[in-house]
Amino acid sequence: MRAARTCPAHGPLPEAATAMTYCVGVLVEDGLVMIADTRTNAGLDNISTFRKLHMFNTPNERVMMLASAGNLSMTQSVLSMLREGVDDVEGETPAKLKDAATMFKAAQLVGRAIRRVREIEAAGFEAANLRMEVSFLFGGQIGTEPMRLFMIYSAGNFIECSREAPFLQIGEHKYGKPILDRAVTFETDLYDALKVGLVSMDSTMRSNLGVGLPIDIAVQRRGALDLEVSHRIEAGESYFHDLRERWSAALRAAHRAIPRPPYGPQR
Repeated sequence: MRAARTCPAHGPLPEAATAMTYCVGVLVEDGLVMIADTRTNAGLDNISTFRKLHMFNTPNERVMMLASAGNLSMTQSVLSMLREGVDDVEGETPAKLKDAATMFKAAQLVGRAIRRVREIEAAGFEAANLRMEVSFLFGGQIGTEPMRLFMIYSAGNFIECSREAPFLQIGEHKYGKPILDRAVTFETDLYDALKVGLVSMDSTMRSNLGVGLPIDIAVQRRGALDLEVSHRIEAGESYFHDLRERWSAALRAAHRAIPRPPYGPQR
């Protein structure tokens, strides 16, 4: 029998709540969209929220966005280390994310921070029988270099988004992936990419209580070294409510429009 998993901030988690968080990044020709939910626990009487989409921006110089999934205490430690400096190389000045020369070097630094936190916290996690699971989406642009989007794994290694696969997901990704697969290409309009990303978020929320409102969104246009949109969608917001209702109605209409399968007795 598998032991119950535990969240350091909230104690034991019900099995249904162990797969939580959904974050998606979409990199299209016009720019970058990042979307993240805020739920960290779920149950009948135990729901908490924490921001999972974090900004490391210097206007007119760089925009960097980092979305996190996994163990809350570990992701917060990684974020703090990236702000205060990663000290994993003896004798060198701790490196801060805001000082990274390129997006690739910045992604490497996020990986170094993950490994450094694992080194520091390993004994405590092992004693408490906790798994050190984290993942990050990291995207943005520094100066005149190309806009980039990375997914960084728990071991600190990473992959990069491409024209052929213009989105990346972390957390509870399986419910939102089909709509992204069908509707997003590199040529998709920037705000259509935001719309489809929100539909994928709604699909995930409807199928998993571990993902929920509020939702943080950010939009950066390629070449613009500042955010075009930075917004939190709260419960009851009219646009997101309308999007949910229209998507549900469109699915019902599509279902009715498809002919009945020609198997079994015909009416």
